[in-house]
Amino acid sequence: MPLVLRHDSQGISTLTLNRPETLNALSPALFVELRAHIDAIKAKPDEIGCVILCGKGRSFSAGNDLKAIQAGEQAPSRYYQAETLEALESLPQVVIAAIQGHCYTGSLELALACDLLIAAESARFADTHGKWAMAPTWGMTQRLPRRIGLNNAKMMMYTGKVYRGADAVELGLVNEVVSDETLMEHCMELALTITANSWHTLRADKMLVNAGLEKSYKDGLRFERENSPGPGPDMAERLKGGI
Repeated sequence: MPLVLRHDSQGISTLTLNRPETLNALSPALFVELRAHIDAIKAKPDEIGCVILCGKGRSFSAGNDLKAIQAGEQAPSRYYQAETLEALESLPQVVIAAIQGHCYTGSLELALACDLLIAAESARFADTHGKWAMAPTWGMTQRLPRRIGLNNAKMMMYTGKVYRGADAVELGLVNEVVSDETLMEHCMELALTITANSWHTLRADKMLVNAGLEKSYKDGLRFERENSPGPGPDMAERLKGGI
């Protein structure tokens, strides 16, 4: 049985974590399948304009697979999981995380590698590294402060507190909260709204924003001027059509 399902429709690729019996715990084997899908999608920027990442069942993911850790299961390389999140983050396509139920620790790190986070009312967010005497290696200490600010990130990391969807919106962790029943429909509508725009611009926006975050303000401005790809091949048609 595939651990990650992929479905493509209307220029949108939906990746579904498919271990509902374990609350989609992130085992090394699941990461191998996820990386394969990420690499395949990266190679098709003109066919896939947006990605939705979700989990099957009642949870997005409960986080790292503790049973797999206890059993000694290993990823293909030492930093494979972290590098997979970096591959997800660097996709040219916009990535939306559709989150219901648990989104704890490793799965929070996975969600943070996505561009937009949409939460269902049942969504719960927490960093529980401290509960298990673990230290982050998948990017929590870098992505979480950039997403919600240093003070909020420290509070979340140091306490292990569980945050509901509305709290996560207030923190700036997620963009919106919707009902569980409408989560996937809402994310698909959002993806269609995004992909109705020029894919050339979407790719440029994401590249320039992500690269700019690694630079000072002035260097970021210079990088944008010097690296913006300019008008896309669809500009004339869009202007003519008044889109």
